Amino acid sequence: MRIVDLRSDTVTLPPPAMREAILRAPLGDDVYGEDPTVRALEELAAEITGKEAALLVTSGTMGNLVSILAHCGRGDEVILGDRSHTFLYEVGGIAALGGIHPHPVPNEPDGTIPLQRIEAAIRPEDIHFPRTRLICLENTHNRCWGAPLTPGYTAEVVSLARRHGLAVHLDGARIFNAAVSLGVEVRELVGGVDSVTFCLSKGLAAPVGSVICGERGFIEEARRVRKMVGGGMRQAGIIAACGIVALRTMVERLAEDHENAAALARGIADVDGLATEPERVRTNIVYFQLVRGDPGEFHRRARAGGVLFHRTGPRSFRLVTHYGIARPDVDYALSVLADAARHSV
Repeated sequence: MRIVDLRSDTVTLPPPAMREAILRAPLGDDVYGEDPTVRALEELAAEITGKEAALLVTSGTMGNLVSILAHCGRGDEVILGDRSHTFLYEVGGIAALGGIHPHPVPNEPDGTIPLQRIEAAIRPEDIHFPRTRLICLENTHNRCWGAPLTPGYTAEVVSLARRHGLAVHLDGARIFNAAVSLGVEVRELVGGVDSVTFCLSKGLAAPVGSVICGERGFIEEARRVRKMVGGGMRQAGIIAACGIVALRTMVERLAEDHENAAALARGIADVDGLATEPERVRTNIVYFQLVRGDPGEFHRRARAGGVLFHRTGPRSFRLVTHYGIARPDVDYALSVLADAARHSV
């Protein structure tokens, strides 16, 4: 049966160049700082983001956890969006493992948090309150249709943070999608933030890994925290080798994923019984709703037709395009979705 897997861009399989890079990568013990391929990846990541240093971690969730633990102590508070990945999908790790208090603030549909809401959430000095230490942003914003945050907005948040003596962490899991969508360099999107994470294993198609970037002193602290949470890897060059190929060869092709997502949204908008907002699709994420019929039956029929995707609410669903999804797959998925909608009533 034909399978079109639109559950996430994490399902990408590495291209041949990455598999070859694994075989040829020079290796060493990264905990001792002796893996040359890891060092090369970290130097490349720092250069691309315009930061002093970088650190390889296993995942975006680990990257966000390590970064927030490096910024905050037990009892401190972090301001973040109520639809952010860190708040919704990272197992409450900052609270469970770090004793850090999350202060969720409503996101706007475009993924931003209004500056006045951020400022209102900053705690005054009072023995009854946790101390606000950190503001977290997300770019692109997963639950806000993959919306990219602009350099101007991020700069405004950084300026606000500086006035209050706070740090800013950017969950940039899909920051390269944002850069391609906005037509800017990644370093423009992360300028001024104290730390940023990005994933190698989503649209960039590496099999595993994320990177944290920031000032050298912060990265050294993050390296210590990574070890604390069990993330000290040894011959990690087999991971880093794929990351180097990803950064050098897989960024520009993200535009194809964005085009395919836009095509999906336009097609879904034309299907009787389905609804979406094509104008909101800026990168590789599409949300849509089943207007009538049984959502469970609709989802079951789509899966039976080989089209895989996630249910995100009682009648809502998410599709994510990625390396390995071509325009014929989009056309096939639309035909299956239309059939599933027709027979779920």
